[in-house]
Amino acid sequence: MRREYIEYLPELPLKVSKVNIEEYPIHWHDSIEILFVLKGKIKVSIESGTYEVEEGEIEIINCDESHSIKSEAYNEVLMFKIDPNFFEKYINDIRNIAFYTNSSDEGAQEEEKYHELRKYLSIIICEVIQKQDKYEDFIEDTLVELLYHLINNFHQLIYEKEDLKENEEQFERYDRIVRYIYNNYKNKISLQDIAKKEFLSSYYLSHEIKNTVGYGFKDFLNLTRVEESVKLLLDTDKSISEISEELGFSHIRYFNKHFKRHYKCTPMQYRKKHKVNDDVLDSMKKYEVLDVKNALEYLSTYLEDYDRFNYENKIIKLNIDASIDGEEFNHTFREIISVGKAKELFKERQRQFLINIQKDIQFKYAMIFELFTEEAGVLLNNKNFFNWYQVKKIIEFLLSISLRPFIIIDGNLKEDFLISLLDSFISYFRDELGDYELSKWKVFIKRNLNEEYEVKIRELIENYFELVDYDIKEPINNMTYDTCYMIPYIIHNSITGNNVYFKAFDSISPTEEISNELFFGDNGLITQDGIKKPSYYAYYFLSRMGDYIIHNGEGCIVTKKGEDIQILLHSYGEDIDKLIGVESILKRRGIKRTAERKFSLNIINLYHDYTLTEYEINEKVGSAYDYWVRLGKPSRINDDERDVMDNASFPKISLRFAKKSAIYNIVPKVQGYGAILIMLKKVQKHL
Repeated sequence: MRREYIEYLPELPLKVSKVNIEEYPIHWHDSIEILFVLKGKIKVSIESGTYEVEEGEIEIINCDESHSIKSEAYNEVLMFKIDPNFFEKYINDIRNIAFYTNSSDEGAQEEEKYHELRKYLSIIICEVIQKQDKYEDFIEDTLVELLYHLINNFHQLIYEKEDLKENEEQFERYDRIVRYIYNNYKNKISLQDIAKKEFLSSYYLSHEIKNTVGYGFKDFLNLTRVEESVKLLLDTDKSISEISEELGFSHIRYFNKHFKRHYKCTPMQYRKKHKVNDDVLDSMKKYEVLDVKNALEYLSTYLEDYDRFNYENKIIKLNIDASIDGEEFNHTFREIISVGKAKELFKERQRQFLINIQKDIQFKYAMIFELFTEEAGVLLNNKNFFNWYQVKKIIEFLLSISLRPFIIIDGNLKEDFLISLLDSFISYFRDELGDYELSKWKVFIKRNLNEEYEVKIRELIENYFELVDYDIKEPINNMTYDTCYMIPYIIHNSITGNNVYFKAFDSISPTEEISNELFFGDNGLITQDGIKKPSYYAYYFLSRMGDYIIHNGEGCIVTKKGEDIQILLHSYGEDIDKLIGVESILKRRGIKRTAERKFSLNIINLYHDYTLTEYEINEKVGSAYDYWVRLGKPSRINDDERDVMDNASFPKISLRFAKKSAIYNIVPKVQGYGAILIMLKKVQKHL
């Protein structure tokens, strides 16, 4: 029998294997098969076409497509066989959808869509091999994502006509037509019948079918019949005439003609060449089953950002030379902290929050909104006199804690009134603080100016302040901001110079809908009642780093300050970036968890004795949000509970001694989404 029956993995709609193929004769199966060549190259014949698939390339074989594989040299190929019944739950009639890859044109599979396809396949293999907790769920989730990736990027119609991807109506029309042909090719179907169903002219439809699938209607119909005939030729004893009639050809000579066009021989010649009994067929199968576990060696590139990849067993080994000088570490992450609306700084509690932040982190600029408003004490009932007394108190407070103003002008004031306002503001604070101090302030105009006034207003600002041109966007509220996922997000973006700004403390908008008094998705470092969030400690850890980087690698940055050494470890994955503001991901699958990340750090040339202080924070330790979740997400808490939660929102601290050594080894583990800060402080010895 040429038809093969696939035995899938227990509880999964999938079979995976790794093989070295010399020859595998023509066969077919009710399964979607994906071949991923890890090493060497193979020749794959699918229906009437033959394709050479090289190392790193992928080929797709659709349900019931006859195919064979050959190779002249050693190869390693991953085979994925996927049960179409699983996909039927998401897409109807999946067996009559064809997916194509381009393995003919050089460099075609270097496109991003192929890279994404390799990532999905790598994740599936990773889960199959490692069998971590709930791996079956992760495989099924990935299979669904793989399905939609195939439909959106490798569907037969898109392969032939890329612009159909942008035209949903046209795509659905020609998808219906192709499926109709696949389901009815044995019957007498005509272009006119289909045109009538789609309310189109026969001439227009004929032209469009050729543009869409690469063949005219009759040629496409006859190709479908010819390719289906292979199964009857090799797996039955029916005569050529019977097969011709069963497939819908009006005469055997048409069957012969179209078969020869695609297979370069007649149906009878094809049968004589390829039809053999089962024993001979089995002897023709020359392949070696390889250990699929070794596939991860080839796939690690595609799994670098996959949080579940082998972290239970993988140790990241790093050698850090404590004697080198390193490159300067520019602490740009401390550039800006938002204080929200100016009126917030009239509250003593909020001022104290900001004092504590500056004591621990030391930001340079305070981004202030709505400074030029009556709520901030600026009376706007005329333009002859402005009261700056309350604004002065705000700015004096900021300067007293080493924060300079970053003023956001975002009101609806008329341009001529704004000029008067700015003139008065500048005159007042020049007298109070001097031109030099004002020149260190930043101003951003968050509004479109009338052309008549734009030049004048900009010149007025630029004469005294630094006018900022980059766009200031306020983040949307998202519960992710309250969680530990902010720790690696902030650390990674700060180290790479892609700085993001946060608010000093949460504040509730009058129009906000909230479900509790503690966490409501604002992007403050501190909750409205003073509980420090994980994001606070991300900045706290960064602020403890030294002035020179001596190592910057996978989840690890090491700095020096004098002879002291600072090591910051974290668990960044690129999916975190996608979570910020993407509610659909949160609703659909939740936030991905990551396993622990183990490090083995060899610190070389430790010339002195050190005290070693280790700070650790993750979902289990130091996260007020996760502690609140474990309490059952109460909508309100009393003062005692608040004190307990406040104490819970502090990193775990441990102390030990590191003796002078040629090689000093540390083996820390970063749990989940979190970070560890290790500070080695030189021991000062008394004479």
